[in-house]
Amino acid sequence: MMRIGILCAGDRELAPFLEILEPERVEEQAMLMFYQGKIGSMDVVMLYSGVGKVNAAIAAQLLIEKYQVDGIVNAGTGGGMHPEVQIFDLVVAEECAYHDVAAHILTGFHPWMDSRWFSSDEKWLKSARAAAECFDGRIHFGRMVTGEQFIADEGRKAINEELAPLSVDMETAAIAHVCYAHRTPFLSVRCMTDDAAHTGSGYFEENCAKAAERAKDFVLALLEEMQNAPEESPADHLDSIFAAFL
Repeated sequence: MMRIGILCAGDRELAPFLEILEPERVEEQAMLMFYQGKIGSMDVVMLYSGVGKVNAAIAAQLLIEKYQVDGIVNAGTGGGMHPEVQIFDLVVAEECAYHDVAAHILTGFHPWMDSRWFSSDEKWLKSARAAAECFDGRIHFGRMVTGEQFIADEGRKAINEELAPLSVDMETAAIAHVCYAHRTPFLSVRCMTDDAAHTGSGYFEENCAKAAERAKDFVLALLEEMQNAPEESPADHLDSIFAAFL
């Protein structure tokens, strides 16, 4: 049976998941609380990492190494960057990148990638698309970008011109980076608290609770689709993991 890591940035983003978790064990590691249990019949380990790339990477590393999850779903909130992405829309990452790290750092040095973009797991994306067919509200599939700042108006134009993302946040690419290094499946689901027409941290505070709930609801639909996906051989499973990183 699969064990899925659910990784959120903040406590308000994790709260909707804790409400539905059938808890089995809680542990503290590296100043983080890891909640183990079940959602339905799915084994999960969930936590909030704290905001920022390093915090998110610490949490992802522990999920993979200590808790031996089969993959990580990053869930929570984000900011809309594309004009068509509105508040409370969901964005599912097909690929993600740092907007504040030079591309040559990733391609010219470890992990020697072909591009700056981390791809999401293809099999999980297939399940996400199936979940989207029966989910209420607007869902976009495309690019997410990550950096160590809340994007309001300053910097928005430059990021859009260089990377053309649907959304922005402070953790996704760091989690994807750790998963890439471990050849571990990854997917990010973010619900928008602000957008191109409504910028600023005030919108995050106002909309965080509802956005976190919507992100949770979609992740539940995703987990159900993942459980119902056809079984594959171990060789096929490895092929699908490696395909996301080629």
